[in-house]
Amino acid sequence: MDFLTLFLIYLCFVLAVTALLCLCSGRRESFLARSVSRASQVLSLVIPSQLQRVTQRALHRLFHTRSCLFVVLHVALQAAVFGEYTWEVFVYCWELQFHLLPLLLPYLLLAGNLGCFLLCSRANPGTVTKSNAASLAKVYAYDGVLFQRGLVCPTCTVEKPARSKHCSVCRTCVHRFDHHCVWVNNCIGACNAGLFLLYLLSLTATAGAVAAVTSAFLIHVLLLSNIVHGTYLDEQGQEQPVEIPFLVQHLFLTFPRIVFMLGFVILLTLVLGGYCCFSLYLAFTNQTTNEWCKSRRFGGSHLPSQPHDRPLVYKNIYSKGIWRNLKEIFNPPTMLERKKK
Repeated sequence: MDFLTLFLIYLCFVLAVTALLCLCSGRRESFLARSVSRASQVLSLVIPSQLQRVTQRALHRLFHTRSCLFVVLHVALQAAVFGEYTWEVFVYCWELQFHLLPLLLPYLLLAGNLGCFLLCSRANPGTVTKSNAASLAKVYAYDGVLFQRGLVCPTCTVEKPARSKHCSVCRTCVHRFDHHCVWVNNCIGACNAGLFLLYLLSLTATAGAVAAVTSAFLIHVLLLSNIVHGTYLDEQGQEQPVEIPFLVQHLFLTFPRIVFMLGFVILLTLVLGGYCCFSLYLAFTNQTTNEWCKSRRFGGSHLPSQPHDRPLVYKNIYSKGIWRNLKEIFNPPTMLERKKK
């Protein structure tokens, strides 16, 4: 198989695995979860117990405690991409007399993204404390399905407001809890959900801008070399028309680091773009990731007072229309605003 076919197979495999993880993430007893559980049981019979304990401790420290490792990795990846973009793509494009604004656009988007990143990582997501728990409990109504009145967090020993959840990583309850993001090393809650959405959108736009400028540069190089309309000699010495696989191989051999970076940012743009669409859907419908996952897993449960022949049906009672939902993301309601209403 040629280079392009192998690359497309690899790209399809990565995208298929990513889609499978997204589809199975909200199911309690999914095929993926059962497969991982069985695989871990089989591996536990082969892997030494000491290595298992070390691996479990490392995974616990990475994903169940606050750590700056993913923040460092996040910054390192951005530095690597923009270092390659600056020293290879920007310099070549400047010599080829590209317009300055498209070349500077990735840097402008990067500045905005770093600002949103710093604000989101340092902001208080909406910590529920004993002093504000009573007032926060009156901001949102209890739906009686996902959130029920009177539940007390066993760790924080406070009554949990509606739409709140205890984060085991931050070891605190968060109002309108969405999820804990390891990349910003902070919970996403009522007070920083808007910043996180801007961070995500700016990160996607940054990756897309880098991919667009890099693609334009490589296409310009191919047009200048006139290889697009030419022929080449194959291994048998026969002339063959230039096709896409040959163009990809030619670019990879001529600019290996640029092509590798382009493949990475294209894949990153696709993944982030999908996540952006999901996050916008949650924002438009006034849902959190936590609520979306719980609503998908919900089924066959009953409240103590609910007859067993009448299963509970989840309904999102927090949606107020697209524009009001978006306003709530960037300007979360407080107890004072609720009293005015």
